[in-house]
Amino acid sequence: MKKIFSTRMLSMLLIGYSAGLPLLLIGSTLQAWMTDEGVDLTAIGLVSLLGLPYVFKFLWAPLLDRYKLPFMSRRKGWMLLFQILLVLCILGLSLTNPKTDINLVCVWAFLIALFSASQDVVLDAYRREILPDEELGLGSSLYITGYRLAMLVSGALALILADTIPWKDVYMWLAVFMAPAILFTFLAPKENHHIPIPANLKAAVVGPLKDFFTRKGAWIMLLFILMYKVGDSMASNMTTPFILDIGYSKTDIGTVAKTFGMVATILGGILGGTMMLRMNMRYSLIVFGVLQAVSTLGFSILPSMPVAFMSLATIIAFENLASGMGTAAYSAYMASLTNKQFTATQYALLTALMGIPRVILASPTGWMAKQMGWEMFFVVCTFVALPGLLLLIPVFRLEKPAQKAAI
Repeated sequence: MKKIFSTRMLSMLLIGYSAGLPLLLIGSTLQAWMTDEGVDLTAIGLVSLLGLPYVFKFLWAPLLDRYKLPFMSRRKGWMLLFQILLVLCILGLSLTNPKTDINLVCVWAFLIALFSASQDVVLDAYRREILPDEELGLGSSLYITGYRLAMLVSGALALILADTIPWKDVYMWLAVFMAPAILFTFLAPKENHHIPIPANLKAAVVGPLKDFFTRKGAWIMLLFILMYKVGDSMASNMTTPFILDIGYSKTDIGTVAKTFGMVATILGGILGGTMMLRMNMRYSLIVFGVLQAVSTLGFSILPSMPVAFMSLATIIAFENLASGMGTAAYSAYMASLTNKQFTATQYALLTALMGIPRVILASPTGWMAKQMGWEMFFVVCTFVALPGLLLLIPVFRLEKPAQKAAI
């Protein structure tokens, strides 16, 4: 119990909030704003490309490993800088309009993605360095919980507010909600200073890459990380426009799809983590992956059903519960691949690959939905999930990589 209520665990919850808030405000929430303004559906789908920094963040992760700012500790200094920049950029986005200033909207959204992705690199490294191995599972769970709670703010609360106040005011409030992250950084304990800083930039770049890519089956591991949640990500990218299009209101999305659904996602993560104590990682990835695919298929029946609270709640709850369970196993697998000595860059590489389905592969989903119709679109997303499940066969044949000492 002492571990659960320790300062480290509280910090994990709070920095998870800092990481989670920016994601939806340039994702589904921005899509809802664009839908309200009458922006073309294809353009709404392409908004996912603004998240490219989440894919390529590993390119500048070595810089954040190698260099320290002249204030605070190495990790906390970068955290503070990116959080201040995020508050300013969200304020900038609030002064635009997707209908008349679409280019400016894209610029501000891209900057938010850039600083948010960079913050993620630092927070992942900080989380790994501050937690001893025996607390990593609990700390990661609390971090994800904080992340999900922040998404309730930038998703559910934002959509509910948008039914009563202008969108620009909604984004001003989101900037206010991001500001406490700065305080969280000041209050967070300092990271482990015994982990050595790379002697030069070459060591920061080459060391983690050499460690990972000399492992047997490294490319199969990366391909699996890329493909495991691709179907789920493609479906999720168009969920908000889909629900609005079939007759539900923004308040319905806020109360059911975002609030109720997010609670289901959190419960799914907790349930998945608990089940993994009894199931090994192999069976967890299989079972949770199959549930993800089946839950995506559930969306295909929603257009033929009457507009009703319980119909939407049931489909959303099942999908989010399955997604949360899949994420628990997925995150545990990625954590098992990282060498503690090179966590920042390796985590950035793995989570960047994790973001490709959400950013690049999901970008044509608006066009696909227009061409196929909503029912067939979600059927296709279900079948797209199958290659990731089949990749589990060669993945399970690989030995777990050996971990070197971090000190």
